Amino acid sequence: MNNRTPVLPFLFLFLLTSASLLGIHTGAVPVAALQATQATAPASYTPVTIPFELNGRHIILKGKVNGQPTTFVLDTGDQVAIVDSEVAKRLNLTLAGDVRVGGAGAGTLTGSMVKEASFTIDGLEGFSQPVKMAFPLGKILSPRAGRDFEGIIGQEFIQEFVVEIDYLAQVLKLHDKQKFVYNGTGESVPIKLVHGHPTLEAEVTPVGSTAPLKGRFVFDIGNGSALALHSPFVAENQLLGPQVKTIKSLGGAGAGGETTGQIGRVTELKIGNYTIKSPITVFSQDKAGALASDQLAGNIGARIANKFRVFLDYGRNRIIFEPNSSFAAPYDFASAGMSVIAQGADYRTFRVRAILENSPASEAGLKEDDIITNINGKSAAEFTLSKLNELFERPVPYKLTIKRGEESLQLTLTPRRLV
Repeated sequence: MNNRTPVLPFLFLFLLTSASLLGIHTGAVPVAALQATQATAPASYTPVTIPFELNGRHIILKGKVNGQPTTFVLDTGDQVAIVDSEVAKRLNLTLAGDVRVGGAGAGTLTGSMVKEASFTIDGLEGFSQPVKMAFPLGKILSPRAGRDFEGIIGQEFIQEFVVEIDYLAQVLKLHDKQKFVYNGTGESVPIKLVHGHPTLEAEVTPVGSTAPLKGRFVFDIGNGSALALHSPFVAENQLLGPQVKTIKSLGGAGAGGETTGQIGRVTELKIGNYTIKSPITVFSQDKAGALASDQLAGNIGARIANKFRVFLDYGRNRIIFEPNSSFAAPYDFASAGMSVIAQGADYRTFRVRAILENSPASEAGLKEDDIITNINGKSAAEFTLSKLNELFERPVPYKLTIKRGEESLQLTLTPRRLV
């Protein structure tokens, strides 16, 4: 009989509530590597530079599992190395027992423990760590990401270094955690690791108020939104009232399934001495799952993180925030008012998953299950899902060709700011 492990106390979030994507950067940077985890750090200190791809504001790293190429999302909302169940089967990994995890949404996800498997990261010679678990990640997340979703790495990897994330250059620098000294102009913010997740004190000022609300937040770069407030915090502080304009969230994806809530704004979010003005905010209405926890006020996600050069220094219980050139840019992007997923072997078939009422998409005549085949005279197959979502954050008209059953329709979509 299989052993069943109870729900693990980590969030395992991968929200895609407001999709927009930056361009993709690829390439390799040949550098000397630090030895880490099951080995000691080398005598000389040379940070390792690892390029990454941004997909939906998520950091994608190239690596290998048991010597076979695999990609990983770097996620501070995760603890251990996880691979997709189909990847585990393809690589003939040894699976044992059942594991259940909870996350965003009301349900749980069932997977397996992994034995005798390890992962490496391209460009980081001499490093390996065990792969601990396998879950059906791809079924849930690949259509939302528009690419194969093969694995996640988190706290166990991060804690072996001081991890410097440069979103603008799209590189990680992995510093020797014993020898690292910060000499920049950023601010060091204290953190507490809770079940391996970095939490910090921050302040949220609601719309229509001058009194900030203090709370503890997970700093979660695997959460694709800017700010997500947990439902108990929202209810306790009566944040969903007539004073704040909101639209219905079209639902994010997490280990527990779909999430529910409203999307609006708060006047500001303050982290240390840094003030982020009017960030797009998810006001959760979940009744169960990670976003219904009363232990935290909410999650600070990748749309906030990518305004900084970030240094994850778990050994000193701190995160250093250094504003980059995008820090002052407002959250003024437009919205089409629809959620699109990618299907097919190459993820180049774009299907409308959900439509928001009284939105540009509904006004254009789009419907659920429509297939977008052409955009301004270009085949939709020339785009990735990330580029498509980025396109629809611009408030300009788009001539769309839509396949609806056997029909082919010509529609005009003009995204606009909704909140």
